[in-house]
Amino acid sequence: MPDVSAIVKAYDVRGVVPDELDVDVARLFGAAFADLVGGPAVVIAWDMRPSSPDLAHAFAEGVTSQGVDAVLAGLGSTDLLYFASGSLDLPGAMFTASHNPARYNGIKLCRAGAAPVGQDTGLAQLRDSVNAGGPPPKATKGTITERNVLAEYAAYLHSLVDLSGIRRLKVAVDAGNGMGGYTVPAVFEGLPLDVTPLYFELDGTFPNHEANPIDPANLVDLQKAVLDTGADLGLAFDGDADRCFVVDERGAVVSPSAITALVAVRELRREPGATVIHNLICSRTVPEVVREHGGTPVRTRVGHSFIKAEMARTNAIFGGEHSGHFYFRDFWRADSGMLAALHVLAELGQQDAPLSALLKPFDRYAASGEINSTVADPLAAMARVEAAYLARDGVEIDHLDGLTVNAADWWFNLRPSNTEPLLRLNAEAVDEPTMVRVRDDVLALVRGNGRVS
Repeated sequence: MPDVSAIVKAYDVRGVVPDELDVDVARLFGAAFADLVGGPAVVIAWDMRPSSPDLAHAFAEGVTSQGVDAVLAGLGSTDLLYFASGSLDLPGAMFTASHNPARYNGIKLCRAGAAPVGQDTGLAQLRDSVNAGGPPPKATKGTITERNVLAEYAAYLHSLVDLSGIRRLKVAVDAGNGMGGYTVPAVFEGLPLDVTPLYFELDGTFPNHEANPIDPANLVDLQKAVLDTGADLGLAFDGDADRCFVVDERGAVVSPSAITALVAVRELRREPGATVIHNLICSRTVPEVVREHGGTPVRTRVGHSFIKAEMARTNAIFGGEHSGHFYFRDFWRADSGMLAALHVLAELGQQDAPLSALLKPFDRYAASGEINSTVADPLAAMARVEAAYLARDGVEIDHLDGLTVNAADWWFNLRPSNTEPLLRLNAEAVDEPTMVRVRDDVLALVRGNGRVS
């Protein structure tokens, strides 16, 4: 029997094809998932990677072996799968490895209503079940049917964000040869948008650049297209199109924290006093803006399963992560980069000012961006950093997710990777010199024999 422990991650299943994940393993996961969630059916979608259709169909065979029906939604983005799960009230499985290189594939899973499945809510059970050979087949098999939900998905997004009255906008969109090339044309059709498409051809080998917009190198082509075409903004989607990054009319990359603040303001107009979720590496701007507009900010750990759980607990209307994930109560608390993009387009299109001016109130601090350090012992390095700051006056420390150190004019968070011997640093301060000092002090402590200056 295969040991799948290495490919069952904190939030999903992800591994190299076929070395770690092949059709036989996918079939076992399908049977284990159907046994976990029960009937009547599981909805399944997949991305443009060459291995995805075969893996998805094998997963469907595993599902039907348990007497549970499989509904094949076909090609789709991850948020399209969440739409299918929510609107059909069925558990779902999405075959994608998001922004990972072409040799990878994976499975993102959810319960009915797009409820998350993480380590504590099913993934550990699935791992153990697959490692044990999966559940035995039932006497009566389920059926496999097909259902394309792309048009329904687009119509539902239009029902949540009205763009009918906006001025006409020029938009450059980089799909990175990922699923945005499939969903953007369907969602943008009929809207007052002139679109310059980049890399809309579905190609899971990613011939132009990685479909990972959090890496600045992968935004260079979009930035150039915005400037060359005089676009009002640019949008970049990752491989499975659940994340969206924005470039303003000057070609500058917009912080996802600024987008979180902008969408929060729009949602608070609709529901004054509502709760808005932000993860702990978002800019301080986000909770400040939420409070200024009468809302209640709630800080969470990084990761979709934590955010979705906190949204359910607090009935939050919206949530944002600094990684470009945006969550909406009206979208079954699931994340949708496309829905966030529509909010930005709607807000920009309602006024004559450029995007940079619209976002200026949300650009208040200097940020380091995420900086990774490879260390032999991440916990020892974190302890070294904490000891250096513990005795300082005016400093608060918490361990909600890794180590967060807060002062009046700056803060930083240091988190270990779930899968690699890495520490991830995010720092922010009232100005660039302060941020640089804090960033360099922490990196010196992490990487060597530094001291706090």
